[in-house]
Amino acid sequence: MFLFLVTVDWARVFYYSVIINNCARQGAVYASDPVAASQSPYASVTDAALADAFDLQPQPTVSAAGGVDADKNPYMDVTVTWQFPLVTNYPLIGSSVTLSRTARARVAPAAPND
Repeated sequence: MFLFLVTVDWARVFYYSVIINNCARQGAVYASDPVAASQSPYASVTDAALADAFDLQPQPTVSAAGGVDADKNPYMDVTVTWQFPLVTNYPLIGSSVTLSRTARARVAPAAPND
């Protein structure tokens, strides 16, 4: 029974980590292209990032930060974090696991050759 519960939890963690990964990537793509963002149905980076997370309760937290890399290219980092509830309480692990993913995308120029 214990091995069955471990297998179920591992499969669920894998499934939801893929969702969190997709959310971070989608948020980074939205944040990195100001022209496409103006034409998008989403109002913010958070809305774009959580589009794939409609069934996660409570909603994951989304944070976005920009910067400049070593080659002086601007980028956006979007981090999505969610507290995943496990089926059972495991020793040394507890009853939940934090799933977090950060995706980075270079900011697209506003015009060609910018």
